[in-house]
Amino acid sequence: MHLPKHEIPVRMAVPGATVRQLSDFGEASATLGAEYLSLAAGTDIAPLLVGLEGDLCQSPHWGFLLSGALAVSFDTGETEHVVGHELFHWPPGHSVRVEEDAEVILFSPQDEHLAVIDHMKERLATIS
Repeated sequence: MHLPKHEIPVRMAVPGATVRQLSDFGEASATLGAEYLSLAAGTDIAPLLVGLEGDLCQSPHWGFLLSGALAVSFDTGETEHVVGHELFHWPPGHSVRVEEDAEVILFSPQDEHLAVIDHMKERLATIS
């Protein structure tokens, strides 16, 4: 799921402040980690996910794409394109390819995502 800022419902607007809120954006039942990613165009994490369930990232993520463009593929066979200034949620079972240099703010269950990152680092060491 991804949504540009102007489509996020305004919950409160007063002089000098606008509050937008998207309800039911996902559930987190674990301690979250916050991440800032800088990703170069052409980066594709799919080869680094091989060996995980479905060869996909199994950690959910919530975030905001500050700039750039990403193609996110899901275990459903669908692909969505996220562009700068969009809010997004990716459920478990996805992979990411960077279409344009990107800056991303990501929130993820920290233990789940650290396990994925550790797996990716191990894969990187074997295919480099």
